[in-house]
Amino acid sequence: MYNTCSTERGTAAGCGPHRYGSHYGEQFGRSFSSVFRAPVSIYKTEKTYELLLFAPGRVKENFHIEVEGNELSINYKPTEDTSNLEWVRREYSRGSFKRVFKVDDSIDLENISAKYEAGVLQLSLSVKPGSESVKKEVPIQ
Repeated sequence: MYNTCSTERGTAAGCGPHRYGSHYGEQFGRSFSSVFRAPVSIYKTEKTYELLLFAPGRVKENFHIEVEGNELSINYKPTEDTSNLEWVRREYSRGSFKRVFKVDDSIDLENISAKYEAGVLQLSLSVKPGSESVKKEVPIQ
């Protein structure tokens, strides 16, 4: 059960295994020219994983969400090109990005839903009934 912070060519510095209760390996895609990486938070409810991708100022229609095999990818490509602008100061980007998450067999890939509201793209990933992880306390001797 790992969330490995990795680039397409290997593991990034300062990253390691983290438990989310499911397999959420993550690749930070470099498919687009922008270095912007939309921050993501994930929390678990009784029946879902909720993925919150923070991307203010975006146009809903420019998001593309796709599941292929065990990978869930979120792409954003704006229609306007701002790469040729002469920026005086740039602390915020509305540029392209791609985030890829590995999902395991406990996720019902047919019932993923998404909404974009107030600058947050929220994906709900339903957990298949009966595949919830078992929690057991281990005594220390």
